[in-house]
Amino acid sequence: MSDEGVSAWTFLSNHAHVLLCVARDSDVRVRDVADEVGITERAVQRILGELEDAGVLQRERRGRRNHYEVDASVPLRHPLEAHRTVGDLLRVLRRR
Repeated sequence: MSDEGVSAWTFLSNHAHVLLCVARDSDVRVRDVADEVGITERAVQRILGELEDAGVLQRERRGRRNHYEVDASVPLRHPLEAHRTVGDLLRVLRRR
């Protein structure tokens, strides 16, 4: 299998990747998230807005930067994992 075929899809969505970046660094810049996830800054802004609308994130302006707080108690959205929370997901993804 070629390298292209291997990287054509991932198990986690861009929403999960953005959430993980914000959970690791609550003061992370949109530009840095975009670089790490491999999407545009505009896409990161849209995802952050959707996560905020869903109650997963709270955004606070601090000077010229944003600070994010993750609500770990929010249940995951898909019926297959609705019995789990954002915190459960982050605990699994942050393990080393």
